[in-house]
Amino acid sequence: MSASDVELIVNPDQKDDAIIWRRFAGIAGDSIKSAPDDQPGKRTDDARNRPPNRFLPFLQPIIPPDLDRAHVLMTDGWRIGHERLQLQNGGAPWTIPAPSRHYSDRLHRFEWLSALLGEGPAGADKARALVDSWITHFGKFHSFHWRLSPLVVRVWEWMLAGPALFETAPPEICRTRLDALVQQARFVRNSLETCTDPATRWRGVCVLVAEALCLREGRGAEGALAQLETECTAQILPDGGHVSRSPEVLLRALTDLIILRDAVARAGREEPAFFAKWIPRMGAMLAFFQLADGGLCPFNAGSEARPEAVRSVLATLEIPPRNFSFAMKSGFQKLKKKQLCLILDAGAAPPSLFAGQAHSGPLGFELSDGPDRIITSCGFSPEVNLGWQAAVRRTGAHSTLSLAGRDASPFITFEPTRLLSPEGPVGISAKRLEEADEIWLDAQHGGWKERFGLIHRRRLFMSGGGDRLTGEDSLVRPVSRSLDETGKFVSFDIRFHLHPSIKATTRNDAIDLETETGALWRFRTTHPGTRLELSRYLGRGLIEPTVQIVMSGRADPNGDGATPPNCIRWGFRKEQGPS
Repeated sequence: MSASDVELIVNPDQKDDAIIWRRFAGIAGDSIKSAPDDQPGKRTDDARNRPPNRFLPFLQPIIPPDLDRAHVLMTDGWRIGHERLQLQNGGAPWTIPAPSRHYSDRLHRFEWLSALLGEGPAGADKARALVDSWITHFGKFHSFHWRLSPLVVRVWEWMLAGPALFETAPPEICRTRLDALVQQARFVRNSLETCTDPATRWRGVCVLVAEALCLREGRGAEGALAQLETECTAQILPDGGHVSRSPEVLLRALTDLIILRDAVARAGREEPAFFAKWIPRMGAMLAFFQLADGGLCPFNAGSEARPEAVRSVLATLEIPPRNFSFAMKSGFQKLKKKQLCLILDAGAAPPSLFAGQAHSGPLGFELSDGPDRIITSCGFSPEVNLGWQAAVRRTGAHSTLSLAGRDASPFITFEPTRLLSPEGPVGISAKRLEEADEIWLDAQHGGWKERFGLIHRRRLFMSGGGDRLTGEDSLVRPVSRSLDETGKFVSFDIRFHLHPSIKATTRNDAIDLETETGALWRFRTTHPGTRLELSRYLGRGLIEPTVQIVMSGRADPNGDGATPPNCIRWGFRKEQGPS
């Protein structure tokens, strides 16, 4: 296959794929129209751009490699979401057409590199061969794969590979790899100023800090660290949460800061004060989102994340993270008694600039019993294709109430990024009362108040024994609004998406939920017509089949929420412990 053939990673006849890509990838997904003046491969002799003779200090990874993924890669199976390439006789996955633009984009980020490097000598050899192949085909420039979004991730992953990539080969090969890294890092440095995508800006600034410390003998480090401090102020909330309200985005940001703090120390530089300010707060917030199985709640474009990754990051904290039950700035409430844990989304959507992947799931919650996840949302994974990523952002993909099939937080196109971003909902709030070892939570939002004149109110009660959760969902017309003269009832659905590990069985008056550990929970409601429906879950990197509990009805537009059909009561009770 010729070099020109390899350039056509995506079949140009895949028109539907191109439409989906443009619709959901926004500006960050557009191909580069022209390179900056200092193009990759263009070598200048000034001190600012002179090539380094060595890579030192190396970045120290803190997350263990994904060995499950490594085992598949060693058999030449390249799976991203539900799309897969199976190569014959080895070779590089970019030497054959990719299933989609999304697949190609994820592939060229090299987030799989650490998995191969962790698979022993054979895996490391394969990883180095793939890097060399990529340099041969794409090392000079490519309008799609040198976009900033995948580029900053690829440079970061290569830098994390350290000696395994840049010291384990004959000198001339190591030099070629180092030159390719330097060219890409220089491209980031020359292009990042015009970038508006927050995720790309964050990782791009991290690359600038690492480049200055590891490749430029400290030149430019002060400026790069100042940029990183600015990004921390812009993207991290005062309580330590990420402004996107995504636990997994928070995990990545905290991991980056910890790695760079270590690099600053090993470079012999004084540690900037903002590391000590933000890392403990972010660590405490990450611990807030961690469930008993070690993973994270899949809120707002987040997956479960690998438990070993979360544990490894938290283990690096100098002081154990403090415990708390609510995060007002991030907009989450946590109810926990013994092994039973519920985390409720009680916050509005992030600012539009940071909401390009945010979800519309107000008052949705995650419920777990020890290591057993029970109630969740449809989840999310960046590995899964863009169509599915868009679908699970809708209100109906969360364990909450949806009205007339409309999203509680409507999606609006944010012109600077051309991405759909949820707005609101207005009036979202939560009040809690803890008394006699029991927890009450009263939350509400007015996402449909303007359109239908109704407020969604969700009340939750958790018993002190950790064996019972009862709830009430109501639709209330506030007294401040005049009556709806049409009297037209409005359809609603209350959904509880079950984790794929749960086995659900319908009884005459209840639904039994059996967990992986053998525990039995029973769901009951007086609402007629409660049923099980099919659902999907993306939180583990695949599109997995599962089921959801659905309670449907038609609400009185003038109801006060005190009685049916505008008031629906339900409950979960533990009938049997784990086997």
